[in-house]
Order: sequence, then C-alpha cells, then structure tokens
Amino acid sequence: MASKWDYLDHLARVPFFSGCSKKDLKELAKAADELPIKGGTTLIDQGQAGREAFIVLEGTATVKRNGKKVATLGPGAVIGELSLLDRGPRTATVVADTDMTVLVLDQRHFSGIIDTVPAIAHKLLAALAGRIRDLDRQTFG
Repeated sequence: MASKWDYLDHLARVPFFSGCSKKDLKELAKAADELPIKGGTTLIDQGQAGREAFIVLEGTATVKRNGKKVATLGPGAVIGELSLLDRGPRTATVVADTDMTVLVLDQRHFSGIIDTVPAIAHKLLAALAGRIRDLDRQTFG
C-alpha cells in the first residue's frame, strides 16, 4: 500500500481535481483510503444511494446506464463524484472489468475538507460545470 503522499501525483492527473493546488490535493489524499477491488465486483449500483466516490488508480471498469454500456473507465477517472455533493441515487451501475486499485473518498470526509478549505469547492464546481458543458455538447451539439 502506498503512502498518502504517493497519491498526489495520481490526484493531480485526475481532470476533476485539475484546478486544485498541491495543498488541496494533500487534503484530499489525507481523507482518501486505498481499496483493492476484485474484477467482477460492482462498485456502484444504479438507483442506490451513494455515499462515496472512487478515484481509479489501476484497472478498468464498465459503466452501464439502464443496462446499456455507456463508458469504460480507467486510471485517472472519478466514479460516483456526485455522491460527494448529495446522497441522491446513483445514475449508473459500475462493475470492475479487472482487478482494480481505487482511492475511496466518502461524503463525510469530503464535506470536512470543504468546510476547512472552501476554495476547493469553487475549483471542483468549475470542473463539474466543464463536464456538464461537455455532456451538453455531446448530447445537443
């Protein structure tokens, strides 16, 4: 298992955290836990309440919405990030294609980071807005 500081390079390459400073990334790394996932494991089940997000360090996973494959995610992807903002139902099912290593960040720890370092919220909101704009362009042109 890597030290918390070894995760900084991984987190810095994650588009969702691209606006974060090294200090911000250190806070995120402190709050996250490394977790090995066996291939075939369901990380997220569509419709279930979410309480955490996963940052993929190694391996791949398939994302299905309403039973239809919509994406394959690998290192650098964030899975379930909306759950860091609310406890709404998961919008897709995600299953590990291979053995994976992920960082898990739960909503309680994430909220604590936002309370301690509010500037992170602005950076992550900008990243989410960018993703929404990209999805809008893909869907509507």
